[in-house]
Amino acid sequence: MGTYRFTTDDGVELAWHEIGSGRPLILLPGFGGSSVRLLEYGPAATLAARGHRVILPDFRGSGDSAAVHDSAGYPPDALADDQFALLGHLGLGDGDYDLGGYSLGARIAIRMLARGATPRRAIAAGQGLAKVSGPQGGGANQRVLTALVAGTAFEPDSPDARTARMITMGGADPRALLGVLGSLVPTPEAALGQITVPVLVAIGDRDERADADELAALLPNATFVRVPGDHGSAFVAPELATAIIEFLAEP
Repeated sequence: MGTYRFTTDDGVELAWHEIGSGRPLILLPGFGGSSVRLLEYGPAATLAARGHRVILPDFRGSGDSAAVHDSAGYPPDALADDQFALLGHLGLGDGDYDLGGYSLGARIAIRMLARGATPRRAIAAGQGLAKVSGPQGGGANQRVLTALVAGTAFEPDSPDARTARMITMGGADPRALLGVLGSLVPTPEAALGQITVPVLVAIGDRDERADADELAALLPNATFVRVPGDHGSAFVAPELATAIIEFLAEP
């Protein structure tokens, strides 16, 4: 695996990783996680072995990309803007690549499609309609990150304590992740209906995002599949990798 870097127009250094060779597949990670998790635990290695040049960006504020602490470093739609910048940096034009993501990565992939990205095919895994089209901030992540930045203690063994432990054990920067949350922009249902790129919508059969089928129903050219697992375990399910491989192999 190789690691590479480039600098955006606003001066933020972003990293991406690559494995394999063949048709480019840009695969975006979930919230707060380095894209390397897609290789260590997720489907990236299997996809690379099946003839794909898998490109794994780290979002700003995560992984090997810069963790900016100034809120000005997280303007609205910053993560989608960064991926458009990466496409330009790599020289990938209309139909030259495929695009996908898991969880937050799926949300950003859909933002890109709604804003005119033109991959040949796209994958939105581990994501449902409410997270895509509804309010983007708030919730447990916002609460836990705010507490971590403030140094507030958590009740032992509470759900928030477990979330905080996962964030800190993964080496994520809470202040940077708060900036990421503040930058997210919803994709309205009307905009989803304008996306003509074929999209695979995949979800774990025990994922709490039970409205993934509603997301697929609004996309004019969607394929919907369920794979075994909840939000965490579906990420590593062999059935997810198989579904992606079969979808990308379609003409």
